Amino acid sequence: MRIRRRGFLAGSLATTALLAAPGLIRAAPIRFTDDPFTLGVASGCPRPDSVVLWTRLAPPATGDLFAASALPDAPVEVTWQIAHDEAFAKIAAEGVAVAEPGFGHSVHVVVSGLEPGRWYFYRFQAGGARSPVGRTRTAPAPGAALQKLRLAFASCQQYEHGYFTAFRHMAAQDFDLVLHLGDYVYEASWGKRYIRQHGTGIPTQLWEWRDRYALYKTDPDLQAAHAAAPWLAIWDDHEVANNYANDHSPKTSHPGQFLDIRAAAYQAWYEHMPVPPSMAPSGPALRIYDRYRFGDLLDLALLDDRQYRDAHPCGLNRSGIHDCDERFDDKRSLLGREQEAWLDGALKDAQGRWTVIAQQTLMAELDRKPGPEKAYNLDGWDGYVASRDRLLSAIDTHRPANPLVLGGDVHAFWVADLKQDFADPASPTVATEVVCTSISSQGPSDAGMEAGRKDNPHIRYGRGDKRGYASLELTPKQALFGLEAVDQVDTPAGTVSRLASFAVEAGKPGAERA
Repeated sequence: MRIRRRGFLAGSLATTALLAAPGLIRAAPIRFTDDPFTLGVASGCPRPDSVVLWTRLAPPATGDLFAASALPDAPVEVTWQIAHDEAFAKIAAEGVAVAEPGFGHSVHVVVSGLEPGRWYFYRFQAGGARSPVGRTRTAPAPGAALQKLRLAFASCQQYEHGYFTAFRHMAAQDFDLVLHLGDYVYEASWGKRYIRQHGTGIPTQLWEWRDRYALYKTDPDLQAAHAAAPWLAIWDDHEVANNYANDHSPKTSHPGQFLDIRAAAYQAWYEHMPVPPSMAPSGPALRIYDRYRFGDLLDLALLDDRQYRDAHPCGLNRSGIHDCDERFDDKRSLLGREQEAWLDGALKDAQGRWTVIAQQTLMAELDRKPGPEKAYNLDGWDGYVASRDRLLSAIDTHRPANPLVLGGDVHAFWVADLKQDFADPASPTVATEVVCTSISSQGPSDAGMEAGRKDNPHIRYGRGDKRGYASLELTPKQALFGLEAVDQVDTPAGTVSRLASFAVEAGKPGAERA
């Protein structure tokens, strides 16, 4: 079923209507006089027979960003519906969820018993108010022959640095799936010029994290992208603290104190993402790494390179750019040994025509200092060389079909050949990597980008002066990447155009200009 995009977005993202629908709204302990669905709706974690639906009740209040006092310190019943059609004439499933105050009155509904590989529409109602309509899609049946799958991937949306124009463009492109690779919110203010304001300091308490997520989620373009397609999301560092590693933060010296902050941050992430209730955190622990299969076309692994990693090597300096022998230590891991073993099993078991690893940052080696001296970003894979070697060796050993690595974090577009030996240009290419730029976060200097392009022959492309996202169209014969760039983020009127295209032919690792 193909949906007319303009009509859907215009109708579903209009101002929420307050109503009383007889026979539809179940008994509720509250009746809203203002819209409680100010943060929009979302879906995610698509399986062949299920999908997760999300919303959070957050009425507005005069003088405050969100009115916690407008909600009772008690559960609120929320009715949900999922339908085959936008008019909700043919209901596929419906029920009542409970928005618990302990989880910020967020709602996470796993809807099972759905048909594989098809579009659905969904909405929520509570206390006399109806949410916008969202659109979602289940994964194709295992082994189903697919001729095409279209997805977008994005990261790094610093609210203060600009508008989320890239998401508006993404919402209109009819993607089957959106991957968010981290830095969904930023804990701190930084950069040269602010277009918008956080209005508060660095969050450390749960209520502060809730307000930070709520601020970001009021952005209409972000809401549009969530409502247009199902999402899969992982985090990076700014959802907790810049450059944190496991229980260590450069800005919080006591591990116990930092783990309290991490626990609050992880809970707020869970409360605002379309993930199942089974992912609810246990204190400062929340597993986000997982795997998904889309028919016979794609095996997808999502990684977590923050929660389990060893501390940075060499006493990470302020910039994170350095070199030392410790980064080669075989005992050190970016993923943690348990996740490494899990990923090894996932690569061994991959059956799709394409194998995608979605993770946070640039995996390819990147010498950032021109000339004979070397300097690397020790907060990324270059600080954990043995861990990267083990991952690339697993790909080389298990030979999953057509491996691709997707990344974010570094606020620049990169296209690279992943090699077992980056020092040898003749070394075989193990996999192809494409890194998306940031949605709005300010990018690296021209000098830094030039150094990266010059001394790293395995880098096919690098550009850091543009904001945007990346698209990926998979067919049995080809992976086509589009680098989608925003012309400006300092006004809401920015436009998006394709900066460059790269293709990977099945059976031939390495991206070529298309």
